[in-house]
Amino acid sequence: MSVSPPHVHDLRTGDSLLSDRIKEGGRAVLAPVVRLAARLKVTPNEVTVAGFVIVLGASTLVAVGQLLAGAGVLVIGSLLDAIDGALARATGVSSAFGNFLDSTLDRAAEAILYGGIVAYELRFATDPVGPVLLALAALAASFMVSYTRAKAEGIGLTASVGLAPRMERLALIVLGIALAGLGFEPGLIGAMGIVAVLATLTTVQRIWHVRRQVEAQERPASGTDSPREN
Repeated sequence: MSVSPPHVHDLRTGDSLLSDRIKEGGRAVLAPVVRLAARLKVTPNEVTVAGFVIVLGASTLVAVGQLLAGAGVLVIGSLLDAIDGALARATGVSSAFGNFLDSTLDRAAEAILYGGIVAYELRFATDPVGPVLLALAALAASFMVSYTRAKAEGIGLTASVGLAPRMERLALIVLGIALAGLGFEPGLIGAMGIVAVLATLTTVQRIWHVRRQVEAQERPASGTDSPREN
């Protein structure tokens, strides 16, 4: 019996910034928490809602200038975001509504977080125009990453590739908030700039990935044109 070679992390092929080994290590660390939640009969949807509420609280802390506290609370919220899916798989209660709720609240949490950053910049920055525009660019690019995947899955394709899915973007923003909280304000500006660039590149990667899938499906066909939907 032949053994498949291990997957080699390669950003050029659409892998994300965090390798599978790092993500598997994180899941292993969270496994005891998942088992505890399962024993306590906590549902994945409850974890999803709790994570959203925590991000809301963290965003409020950021908005009022409590950056280090906000970054710490965001770490807790991001851990819950990782736990809900693992809990659904462990308990076998994954549902279409759960997936919908998780995705919807993820987008809402992302928007609220950037809203907190914008409020912080408007309140404390000497010249907030640049940071605010950068936050809006990072948010818009992040939403495009999620939209391309949702649209691809809506037409029966996949688009989970790319440099910066949600966890990578969140890690960068939390790091930037923490650096600003330590007095290094350019850390937050730089993090938002990096997110805007990486999210844009991820969107392009996903568009290219979907195009290749469509071409592969149409190749055996006679070449007749199919109608395009806006």
